Amino acid sequence: MRLAVLADIHGNLPALEAVLDDLARRQVNGIVNLGDCASGPLWPRETLAGLIALRWPTVRGNHDRILGRDRPETMGASDRFAFEETESQQRTWLALLPPALDLGNGIVAFHGRPGDDEAYLLEDIAGDGLVPAHPETVASRLAGVDAPVILTAHSHLPSMLTLPDGRLVLNPGSVGLPAYDDPEEPAHVSESGSPHARYAILGFSGGVVTGVDQIALAYDHEAAARRATSNGRREWAYALRTGRMPDG
Repeated sequence: MRLAVLADIHGNLPALEAVLDDLARRQVNGIVNLGDCASGPLWPRETLAGLIALRWPTVRGNHDRILGRDRPETMGASDRFAFEETESQQRTWLALLPPALDLGNGIVAFHGRPGDDEAYLLEDIAGDGLVPAHPETVASRLAGVDAPVILTAHSHLPSMLTLPDGRLVLNPGSVGLPAYDDPEEPAHVSESGSPHARYAILGFSGGVVTGVDQIALAYDHEAAARRATSNGRREWAYALRTGRMPDG
């Protein structure tokens, strides 16, 4: 069995299309989406139309939850743009997504941590960036979760950790946004360091993980950067081109 794991598309339609083209050349038995589907100054409406039609199992991310509200005046710029560009039934679809999924075969999925879609699982904030959390810290964040495989997202950083008790925690990275800044205290950035669209393929048999492929795809990130610029988000354009955030 091979499961494709996607996350953090953020309305980046060209990146999603590149992943779909790549998946068509690989043998997978299923696909799961770990959320944050549309928020951002790119193609939220078109991205959601495609995702809804695909009917993948999907976890609700923190930005999906925010977009399900009816108060755009309380939203940040990325969520507000997506709210204004999407249809009400699309936002209802986001609001009704589950905060966690049990995928069977000993695999569970969250967007962030269990019970908190805005908290990092595999990372700690240090200074103005993210660093890997200690395995014991990650294990404490997963208290009560005994599944052998835990899927997480939110940080946009591809990573994998085997806990002391043998559980595997996997973050596939971000399909559509390779870097971002979070102004909420403590303010910090996340930077993957390249413009690639990221996802992962998890191989398993009889509840045992047989392999993990962390995949980085080149795609027309320049088209996405131009779209961000045209919508007034030059910092997004920089992130999409470089996988880093601009200084200052």
